Amino acid sequence: MERLGVGIGWRPEIADAIERLPGLDWVEVVAENICPGHLPDPLLRLLDRGVRVVPHGVSLGLGGGDRPDAQKLAALADRAAALGAPLVTEHIAFVRTSSPVLEAGHLLPVQRTREALDVLCENVRIAQDALPVPLALENIAALVRWPGEELTEAQFLTELVERTGVRLLIDVANLHTNRINRGEDPAAVLDGIPLEALAYVHVAGGVERDGVWHDTHAHPVPPAVLDVLAELGRRTAPAGVLLERDDDFPAEEELAAELDVIRAALDTAAQPAPPVAGAGGPAVADPGAARMRVGLEQAALLSALVAGTPVPEGFDLRRVRVQARALAAKRADVVAKIAPELPGILGGRAPFRAAFLAYARTRPMTGGYRRDALDFAEDLLIRDLPADPAARRRLTAWWQERAGARPPRRIVRWARTLLGRAA
Repeated sequence: MERLGVGIGWRPEIADAIERLPGLDWVEVVAENICPGHLPDPLLRLLDRGVRVVPHGVSLGLGGGDRPDAQKLAALADRAAALGAPLVTEHIAFVRTSSPVLEAGHLLPVQRTREALDVLCENVRIAQDALPVPLALENIAALVRWPGEELTEAQFLTELVERTGVRLLIDVANLHTNRINRGEDPAAVLDGIPLEALAYVHVAGGVERDGVWHDTHAHPVPPAVLDVLAELGRRTAPAGVLLERDDDFPAEEELAAELDVIRAALDTAAQPAPPVAGAGGPAVADPGAARMRVGLEQAALLSALVAGTPVPEGFDLRRVRVQARALAAKRADVVAKIAPELPGILGGRAPFRAAFLAYARTRPMTGGYRRDALDFAEDLLIRDLPADPAARRRLTAWWQERAGARPPRRIVRWARTLLGRAA
């Protein structure tokens, strides 16, 4: 793996500050947030300066029961080509189910079972065949633990690398998160994984509330996360380390100071591990049955998280409820960002949030955040909301402009109810 150095997650809100950061070696961009033919000017200027740009996908769901979506893979490949990227990265997670059709809008943990690993390995091979550059996968943070786990995190990651040759993106903040939330020792994970497969490292901040660590990417990197970075550095010298910040962006000087701390940690790192070996291990002869079982288990959990169905046996009920609230809150926050007119129409952020969370309790997301914003507005109009006629007219105009249809009425809800009963 070529040396990347110290980088930062590129976000439009801090694009100007990123251009001015001294000694910046590379950036990582959320792949789904860019269009290859219309790259933002600040990103183009970084490329012209020779700054490496790595696309980081968040929507493939390689840990899900379904085969990877060919269109999403093609889009990720296009972004890698447009950026001249040395590799692309994604997550060891599932994000949706197809039966029923549900979207988490978030990265959820994969079962640590051999059957789930079989499905993941098959999906990784499909992705590798479709991508023009190497693929690295990130360990995720989680609030819940699957019952009946057969493998530790280290065993799961090691077998994944041995069977597919995929590289690892190790997020040390996620290791810390899982220490608090799931009692997993970061040092034990680092001792057990093949560090020769390490592509690069993520560092980020979070906050602890009521004994639960929330990986917010909206707080300064805490000493506990830097300690995990140092633990990794005592074992190997990573080719790159990247600071992630997604919200509540600090002053430019604070970002520069956090990068300096990361550089200091890199300066004391051990020697790099040997090159990663090629892929080995058996392929899954017929993953169809395994896909079905893994998909059904994931659907039961996701439905409990976003649709209010009973929590599957063996899960920690409190943690599932915390995760469900977090998913609903994230939906509200993202919809407010991509449709900033809605809080204004509804009288401010607090009334918008209250209305959206009430909607989210009975309406799971099925088509992404932009569709979610339209469905939320439609749901309000069907119920003759907001109560203020002027606000309702504004919401109708907003919905019509984006949906290209007549405003929904109560009759629509009645018809949908009848159709649902008939089905």
